[in-house]
Amino acid sequence: MPKIDFSSYTDLLFEPDEKVLNVIFNRPDKKNPVSGQMSLDLIRLFRELAHDNEFRAVVVTGAGTAFSAGGDLAVMKATLERPESFLDAITEVRDLVHSMIDCPKPIIAKVNGPAIGLGATVALYCDMIFAAEEAKIADPHISLGLVPGDGGAIIWPLLIGLPRAKQYLLTGDSLTGAEAAQIGLINRAVPRAELDKVVRDFARHVAEGPPRIMQLTKISLNVALKREVSALLDTSFAWEVVAAYSKDHREAVMAWLEKRKPHFTGD
Repeated sequence: MPKIDFSSYTDLLFEPDEKVLNVIFNRPDKKNPVSGQMSLDLIRLFRELAHDNEFRAVVVTGAGTAFSAGGDLAVMKATLERPESFLDAITEVRDLVHSMIDCPKPIIAKVNGPAIGLGATVALYCDMIFAAEEAKIADPHISLGLVPGDGGAIIWPLLIGLPRAKQYLLTGDSLTGAEAAQIGLINRAVPRAELDKVVRDFARHVAEGPPRIMQLTKISLNVALKREVSALLDTSFAWEVVAAYSKDHREAVMAWLEKRKPHFTGD
C-alpha cells in the first residue's frame, strides 16, 4: 500500500510516533472548527487509514488551547441567507461520522481543551476519549436553535443513558473532563500537565496489540453503533435542516454574533 501523503492535507498536522499517528486539528485561530476543508480532510484521512499498514492507532487532538469549538459561526451566518446550503454541510458531517465508525484503526481522542458541538461529537465518536480535567465538553445545538443532528442525539444516550443525555442536550450545559469521566461519557480525565504522557503511553500500548485482530474486534464492537447510526442519523439530520429554516435559529445566531441573550418565540 502507498503511504499516506501528509503534505496533501490542508487543515491537519501530523506527528507520527512509531506505530501511532497523531492528528492535530490545525485552525487554532478559530479554535479548530470542524467544518469546510477540515471536515473533508478528516473524512479522507479516516478512509485512507483503512488501507494503511504503517499505523496501528490514531490520536486526534487540537492545536492551541482547544480540541474543537465545533462549527464555524461565520459559515452558519452565511447559511441564514441560503438555508438550502445547510444540506451540503450536513452531508459532510454525515460522511465524517460514518468514516470514523468504519475506520478499522483504534481512534483515541485527546481532549486538550473545549470540545463543543460538532467538536464534542467528533470526540465522542472516537473509540476512546481522554481529557484534561478542566476541559469543557458540551453540545449546545439547542442554544443555536438547532437539533443535534450531527450524531450527538445518538452517541450521548448510548454513552450515558437517555435521562442524562436529555439533561445535557436539552439545555446545552457543559461538563468538565472530570465530570464527563465520572458519568462515563469519556474514559478518563487527568491533569492537563499529564495528558500528553498518559495518552502517548496508552496509544503505544494499544498499538502493540495484534493489528488485524484489533481491527476485527473494533468492527465487531461497532456493529450495534453502526446499526443505531444507520437507523437514526438521517432522521436527526432532517430535523436539523428543518430547524435551520426557523426564526429561532436565525435569532440564536444573530444573538451569538451580537453578544446578547436570544429571545425565542417558537417560530
